[in-house]
Amino acid sequence: MIDDTAARERVLAAADRLFYAHGVQSVGMDAVRSEAGISLKRIYSLFPSKDDLIVAVLHRRRAQWNAGIATSAERAVTAREKVLSVFDFLDAWFRQPDFHGCAFINVFGELSAGSANVTCAVREQKDAFQRYLAELVHEAGAPEAVAAQIAILVEGAQTTAAIAGRPDAAAHARAAATTLLDAACVAWS
Repeated sequence: MIDDTAARERVLAAADRLFYAHGVQSVGMDAVRSEAGISLKRIYSLFPSKDDLIVAVLHRRRAQWNAGIATSAERAVTAREKVLSVFDFLDAWFRQPDFHGCAFINVFGELSAGSANVTCAVREQKDAFQRYLAELVHEAGAPEAVAAQIAILVEGAQTTAAIAGRPDAAAHARAAATTLLDAACVAWS
């Protein structure tokens, strides 16, 4: 028998794959059980409700997002380059064969009216990303409002890439972000 940590990870990985590919509402706990190879009783001992499982999957996704952004930013030297590296991360992600858009946007679209905990997890992730951008934009010498504008470009690129099947949405959004940063830094100085 596997320990709780390993069982939890198997359940999270299975639920993440299924929810991301098919949506949270269309995936039942029996499908998660089958995919994870963990009994329903054990799953419910680890995650008392499907809502708890969804929130845990979102926390897992947040950690993956943060790691991807950080890895992309490692190659950047300046704050401006770190901001733009977000779009490089997006470009690589959009080209993955299993790309289905932003998990946070997808889950929010499915459950926003029905789950305060899910809504909170989604908003926490989006707020944290906004704060990350605000810090970099400030370091780059641009006004704080530019961070919100760049975040909108990130969200729009994710949605466009998913719906239209256009991975080049990242490059277009990066070009727009470059223009915003350049214009804001000139006007701000």
